[in-house]
Amino acid sequence: MNISDIPFGITDWTGVERTEHPGETGMAYWQTRQFGAIRVRVVEYSAGYLADHWCSKGHILLCLDGELESELADGRKFILTPGISYQVADNAEAHRSGTRSGARLFIVD
Repeated sequence: MNISDIPFGITDWTGVERTEHPGETGMAYWQTRQFGAIRVRVVEYSAGYLADHWCSKGHILLCLDGELESELADGRKFILTPGISYQVADNAEAHRSGTRSGARLFIVD
């Protein structure tokens, strides 16, 4: 990742618009800022959320609250709780997210 042409700034996430994105089950709520080619999000998944697709986009993801299950297309599963992160490159391992109880995440991609 090359971060360039972004002046110093702060983001007050309480003022960032929240958009809804339905999953196969449940709902994802995104607050998104775009900095050139870099997208930064706070994402909240409702209880019972399961993504409606396998994702091949690279991310750096930090669990802020709740519990997230990240499933890889090869069958491996990882549980993230507050303070645990993952990173994956573009077009590396396809993955999808789900949560029984809900989760809040900080994601850079």
